[in-house]
Amino acid sequence: MREILDIQKQLLPDLMDIMKKRYSILHHILVSGVVGRRTLASSLEMTERVLRGEVDFLKELGLLESDATGMKISESGRQLLEDMQPIIKMAFGLTDLEESISKSYSISQVIVVPGDSDTSVFTKKELGRAGAAALRKYVSKDDVIAVTGGSTMAQIANNLAISSSMKGSWFVPARGGLGESVDMQANTIASIMAKKTGGKYRLLHVPDHLGEEAYQSLIQDPQIQEVVDAVRSCRIVVHGIGDAMVMARRRKVDAETTRSLEAEGALAEALGYYFDRQGNVVHKMPTVGLRLEDLQRIEVVIGVAGGKSKGEAIASVLRHGQEDVLVTDEAAALEIMKHV
Repeated sequence: MREILDIQKQLLPDLMDIMKKRYSILHHILVSGVVGRRTLASSLEMTERVLRGEVDFLKELGLLESDATGMKISESGRQLLEDMQPIIKMAFGLTDLEESISKSYSISQVIVVPGDSDTSVFTKKELGRAGAAALRKYVSKDDVIAVTGGSTMAQIANNLAISSSMKGSWFVPARGGLGESVDMQANTIASIMAKKTGGKYRLLHVPDHLGEEAYQSLIQDPQIQEVVDAVRSCRIVVHGIGDAMVMARRRKVDAETTRSLEAEGALAEALGYYFDRQGNVVHKMPTVGLRLEDLQRIEVVIGVAGGKSKGEAIASVLRHGQEDVLVTDEAAALEIMKHV
């Protein structure tokens, strides 16, 4: 397939451009659900006149449907996008990126979606779709799945649906709640994932950031210990990766600890651990839930994060060496490769 694409690029470069353009239109409509032409034209940075011609052509092929609410993808269009994905990845150069990251960081599977989550809401949604697809691929009957919080995890939850393989699964929060929007907390996301898939869930009603004395007291509580045991028995964990200083601010870390993180060169945060450029742990928050040592026995660790601004942070977590699967976007992937 790669050879055929190379020949097409040389002999019919305009054909590749047309294919990419029409794929982008279909893909944006798929991610949006229902969208108006003006909104779509703005998102694609395309004039309404040019978009109208393309949309009319795609409707004639039966790939799009439209009504008073806007345009939406047809079942034929959905199937075509699925069939096109390997070709598009090669055409965009994403397959090469996936292979390079996988080899450089010794990761079993890398999935790269087009775009930059920092600047495009559509890319962030696609990151969620890809994360949900990765989870579906690895889940098996009656699994325990631990998930963290954050906007990317919320997108994954939005893209899950009733599944026979997930119906008996338990979704649990990997850790306590952040001091942020309830919608973004691990408890909320675990419950949404369970409801979307027909699975079950347990909640961990403890703050994310604890003092040592409070931590030792809470961990002795039988009900909390029961949930923590369930979290630590998970077979799959799906987690986000954040910029160290951004996460420290979100968690309202005290000034002394923040200065210490900066002095130690903290770049990334995942599961309450802060990593430097070499992937070394430089600080651990006293949180109730999954510990870094638990990841060594967990069968499938899926990291999902994107955006150019997070590229170096993601690279530092990958150097630590616990990830089995990485789902990221093109902008982050290019940054990750700069730090091999």
